[in-house]
Amino acid sequence: MNIVAIGCHPDDLEIGCGGTLRRYADAGAQVTMVLVANGNMGHARIMPDELRAIRRQESEQAAQILGAEIVQLDVPDLSVDSGNSALSARLTDVIRARNPDLIITHSPDDYMRDHAEVSHLVFDAGFNTSVPHYASEPASPIAALYYMDTLAGVNFLPEEYVDITSEIEKKIDALEQHVSQLKWMRDHDGIDFAEFVRTCSRFRGLQCGCGYAEGFRVCRAWPRMRARRLLP
Repeated sequence: MNIVAIGCHPDDLEIGCGGTLRRYADAGAQVTMVLVANGNMGHARIMPDELRAIRRQESEQAAQILGAEIVQLDVPDLSVDSGNSALSARLTDVIRARNPDLIITHSPDDYMRDHAEVSHLVFDAGFNTSVPHYASEPASPIAALYYMDTLAGVNFLPEEYVDITSEIEKKIDALEQHVSQLKWMRDHDGIDFAEFVRTCSRFRGLQCGCGYAEGFRVCRAWPRMRARRLLP
């Protein structure tokens, strides 16, 4: 299988579907993590240009742990625009080049505009792959689309679950590569974000009868549904 997971900021995919991506990789799937925004505004002290470089390296390290290739579109934070035709064409070409069986991205009603814009961008680009005279890469079929959990699961009731009990430590290890975020939150905000994410995964596990889990919803738009289970 070919799997493309498209997140907004560095660390978003680790939070929402890191365990699932590792399960895919362990099963022999080709996994690609696409980051739309570069995370350059995600710190109170580190300036944007420096932080952009730091977060790029952190993301590469995290992707290695999850067994994934990484593609970074490098859009500045708070500037993601699903109506940007050039950005849509770039993402369409990234998807076409990998011809995925499944795309995973943010819920369209996630907690901030950048996340919601990525969700809309992916919805459009996922359809655009089938339009022969759009963008550069040859046209490819429309992939199934799944939405990953929102932060803390707010307003998100999963339709499908993936048991990540065996992958939870890899998920947390990948998340811990984002030192610029997690260390700052521990030292200055008193928040252990890794424990926060672990707790959310435990809660989803309790819902579906396993140790730890990640939850997903299906995009119910033609022709993105499938008659077989695609999640691991």
